[in-house]
Amino acid sequence: MSNPTRPFSDDVTTKQIHEQIERLSETRQELWQLLSIGLDPAVKDEIKALDEQLQDLWQALRLEKARIRFGERDEIVRRARAEERLERAA
Repeated sequence: MSNPTRPFSDDVTTKQIHEQIERLSETRQELWQLLSIGLDPAVKDEIKALDEQLQDLWQALRLEKARIRFGERDEIVRRARAEERLERAA
């Protein structure tokens, strides 16, 4: 997970990311139900942690879909720089 644009290993698919999102969302829903019974700071903190994890997963999913559609970021940057050099030379 050293690459910030690819927070998961290469073998994680968008389907697997979706599955993780669904599991965490279900857990979060259960915690909200517990919280509706009565205020519990531990449950509140756990919901906050799950929200952060879900945000990270959604971001990872967006990045992975963009990578699948457009290619690796480094390759896109390399092509853009090559095109820019050609435009300057013309």
